[in-house]
Amino acid sequence: MPTSPRFYRWLTQVFYWPLLVLVALWHGMPTDAPGTLPVYIALVLWVLPLLFPLYGLVKGKAYTHAWTNFILMFYFLHGLTVVYTHPDERIWSILEIILTTGAFIGATGYARYQGRAEGLGLKKLKDYN
Repeated sequence: MPTSPRFYRWLTQVFYWPLLVLVALWHGMPTDAPGTLPVYIALVLWVLPLLFPLYGLVKGKAYTHAWTNFILMFYFLHGLTVVYTHPDERIWSILEIILTTGAFIGATGYARYQGRAEGLGLKKLKDYN
């Protein structure tokens, strides 16, 4: 596996932006199914969490890449659930799983290697004594 922060930042960008577009398209489509939210509410609930880390992702902040994974896991679990429960939306959910997985790997790798390069990270217990 590469250890270059640049590679992992690129990987994050390649998968994160299409995920944002996918979620906006998927949940922005009007549907006639009973009990569904209005489109504007669905867009706010589904797209807004992906907008929170944008500044740090664009600026290349290692800490932002690290906590972005918590947001990505929500979409990963959503994709896993939908692929099982809604066969008519299976393509959308498979794409969501692929894109979140790629963004997760990229963000994790970038946070790890860029954090090391910047001297960030958790100190070992023996360093406190």
